This record gives sequence, C-alpha cells and structure tokens, in this order.
Amino acid sequence: MVPHVPSPDAVRAVAPGKINLILRVGPRKTNGYHDLLTCFHAVDVWETVTVTPAESYSVTISGDVNIGEVPLGEDNLVVKAAKLVARELGSDKRVAIHIDKQVPVGGGMGGGSADAAATLIAVNELWEGDLSQARLLALAGELGADVPFLLEGYSQIGRSHGGDLEPLRSQPLWWVVIPSVENLSTPRVYDTLDQLRGDGPIELPPDVPVSFRMALFDGDARAVSEFLVNDLEAAACSLVPSLVSTLALGRELGALAAMVSGSGPTCVLLAEHQGHAKELAALMTERGYHASVVSSPARGAHRVSLR
Repeated sequence: MVPHVPSPDAVRAVAPGKINLILRVGPRKTNGYHDLLTCFHAVDVWETVTVTPAESYSVTISGDVNIGEVPLGEDNLVVKAAKLVARELGSDKRVAIHIDKQVPVGGGMGGGSADAAATLIAVNELWEGDLSQARLLALAGELGADVPFLLEGYSQIGRSHGGDLEPLRSQPLWWVVIPSVENLSTPRVYDTLDQLRGDGPIELPPDVPVSFRMALFDGDARAVSEFLVNDLEAAACSLVPSLVSTLALGRELGALAAMVSGSGPTCVLLAEHQGHAKELAALMTERGYHASVVSSPARGAHRVSLR
C-alpha cells in the first residue's frame, strides 16, 4: 500500500482504542436504546486522522487491520464529525480526511468512534475554530456513546448512553489484544442480548464497586481482574462461537482474566505486568492467534506532528 503523504497545510490528530472493564447493560427502553453503567479504559492502540483543505468531503483509509468494510462516503462518522464542527463555526469549508487504522474494525474497541474524536480535534485546529473541550464534548455526544470518552481518554465511568462521564484514577495495566477474523455490528449484539435475556426483569447497578475503584487507583491487576464483567459477552459469543475457545485458552495460559471487548468480537487478556503480557502474547501467537501487547490508560484525542 502506498503510504499517505500529507500536504503541508494538513492537520493530524490521534485517538486511542478502548476496552470496557465493566459493561453493565440495562433493559431496552421504548426508544430502542439501553442505559449503561460502564468503565471505559483507553489503550495505546491509535487511530490517526489527517485532514486537508478540499473542495469537497472525501475519505481515504490505510492501516494494518481489515479495512474492507469501512465506509468511504459521507456516511462515515468522520465526515459527520467534520460537518458538526463546520455547523458550529458557521463555516462552509470542507476537508479531505485520511484515516490510518490500527484498532480492529467492528471489533468492540471503538475504532470508528476514535476516528470521529480525532476528526473533531483535527478539523477544529485546521479551521482555527478555538472550540473549547466542553463544546467539543457536546458535539461528540451527537456522534455516539463512545465518542465523548475517546475525546477525553484515560479511565472513566460512563452512565446513561455512555456519554455521562466521571473520571477515574488508574495506574498502568497491561493487556493482550486478540482480534477476530469476524466482525460484529453493535446493534446486532444488543438485539441478541435482548433475545437471550427474554422478558425477565433487568436491574442496572447504580455504581461500580468502591473496591474496584481502589484496585484501579492502586494499579493492582489481580484485584482489578476480579471485577471485569461484560453483559454483552454472552451475545457476542453466541454470534461468534469461536470466542469461547479463545477466552478459555487465554485463561489456561495464565491470563488474570479474559473477556470480550465491548460488543466484540475482539478479546482481551489481562496480564500481571508487561513481561507477563509479552509471555501471554507469545503463547497465543504460537497457537495461531494474532496477539499484541498494549498498555492502559492512554490519553484521549489530541493533535500530533505530521512527521
């Protein structure tokens, strides 16, 4: 693939992928959505967005992940993000947007939302909009539940649809990320969850445990592992049954915990420290998986040099 070479008047920004350490899902509401209680956690896998002044909107993509199903038209979330900034500034300017993807597509790690968050930052800088972080967060909330968090990054409790954020302090943790050859649409996973649950009562917890907050604050991976939970995991595993064996193998090889990330089907293994993560990744690779080591928490969307 020919590398993307930006023009001198371009602006570049990056945003991280995410995992959900805790993801509790309330019942489906009459509007079709679900309230959430989640702990978002940003990891150092980066989406890079470069915006260049142009006569019309366009999207191009490169990257080390499967990018075949990423939309290239104006229905891509990055174009919607750019248009929101233009609306806010009362501008009719347009941009060409290039995305370099490293977060698995359709994998439950928020890659599309990270692209949108990075676009908000990049376009605001390009057009010298001087929009505040608070205003950008409001725009991010119009784009999707994960976008405000990926604008902020680090570790945060998310409530309601995910956009009501409460920062948490976290020391570094180490993970092994295992993408799947499959991908899953988030609405399909939620629909499957509703089918699996049936008509029984569903109660959303009011908050995450205090002991979980303390474990994150201390960076105690073993203690954190006791609280990891994802209500969407059963639905993702029913749609991609091979995830069950992936998670089981990760635990067998010594992961402190193994879980599906968000709506899946990417799996993540929690390690005790960096060396342990490298050992786990090597063992998973020996068994035919693509496994990479990442750390957390990572900062949110921000501008970077074109170099």
